Amino acid sequence: MSPRYRTGSNSAGTVVAVIADIMAVILGLWILMYLLDANRGNDLVQFVHDAANWLAGWSRDLFTFDEEWARVVAGYGLAAVVYLFIGHAIAGRLRRP
Repeated sequence: MSPRYRTGSNSAGTVVAVIADIMAVILGLWILMYLLDANRGNDLVQFVHDAANWLAGWSRDLFTFDEEWARVVAGYGLAAVVYLFIGHAIAGRLRRP
């Protein structure tokens, strides 16, 4: 890692980007668990589901596809893309001199 990423606003930009990435990974992990029909009685699956529900609360029921899997992919996927886009846009602004 170059020295310019270790100082001031560059560190803040990195933190924002990492947080956005973690949020998107949680949402993507839930989509994957849903599509693979993971055991919802498992504690890890329940934790990921609860976290994804909280993160995608605004987009979870935004689409009304007939198929449940399409609603899950579209709703949670939209939230993941928005968090990545906004998080990395903010991080880019923070990293600029």
